Amino acid sequence: MPPSSPARSSPPSAAPLDFECVYAENAAFVWRTLRRMGVRDADLEDVCQETFVVVHRRLPEFDGRAPVAAWLFGICFRLASDYRKRAHIRRETAVAQVPDEARPPEQLEALARAEARARLDVILDTLDEDKRAVFVLFEIEQWSMAEVAQAVGCPLQTAYARLYAARKQVQDAVVGAEGGER
Repeated sequence: MPPSSPARSSPPSAAPLDFECVYAENAAFVWRTLRRMGVRDADLEDVCQETFVVVHRRLPEFDGRAPVAAWLFGICFRLASDYRKRAHIRRETAVAQVPDEARPPEQLEALARAEARARLDVILDTLDEDKRAVFVLFEIEQWSMAEVAQAVGCPLQTAYARLYAARKQVQDAVVGAEGGER
């Protein structure tokens, strides 16, 4: 996988962007973004490829007014939204596999991380798209709120309001899940 940090600065207006550079610098970001926006692991590779097909097609139209990562996030956001609306996705249900009894400690840690990611994905699925986008970019990708507001196309205060509401919803879901495990 390519480097994990996306290129958030705007390119110089004189030099057109090179697809290979955009891919190399942002593939990991696109992968994480799609996953956090609700694309299932089984379909992640296909939707990621679809994202870069769109990038390749639209790269000549990119004007540099927004950072490349914000532009890519917009593409990911739309594709993930379309993905979640597909009928076959809504009807599918995940089935947990029973892990083997004997596991070395690193496997237990990996299993705990995978379970935590799965719980987070379930919680993120409860957020509406606007709150989810702000939460993912700010809390998970650790963008500044100004970058988040620009990427999702809303005023700064609206982005803060969405983050506050998303945090509350996530916190309530975590507390509810902890109460159900006891």
